[in-house]
Amino acid sequence: QVELAESGGGSVQPGDSLRLSCIASGRTGSIWATGWFRQTPGKEREFVAAISPRGDSKVYSDSVKGRFTISRDNARKVVYLQMNSLQLEDTAVYYCAFDYGGSVHYAPRRESEYTYWGQGTRVAVSL
Repeated sequence: QVELAESGGGSVQPGDSLRLSCIASGRTGSIWATGWFRQTPGKEREFVAAISPRGDSKVYSDSVKGRFTISRDNARKVVYLQMNSLQLEDTAVYYCAFDYGGSVHYAPRRESEYTYWGQGTRVAVSL
């Protein structure tokens, strides 16, 4: 069993930055991939970013590419999502997802590729 705990959400204005953190605990093993997804009321959860177990492959949705950066600290079992130049459309609940990695270079971007999910942290961008 793996537990994920997100933190770092908050209320900001357009153009501000936030850094989300996701700490994994439990039987994480040594090879694990992780990603960030987000969801707004009435919409399906959407992919934001993912990082491979080795950290050498990162993928982003088109809507956040160039503004968000995903990174990880394997020793601490923490994954970060640095969000810069936040926009109104970034308002959502952000979820961290985890799965045991098959390939150390693969960064999964589909929900179905993840087994464990955090409870979410809310990000609100408003004027």
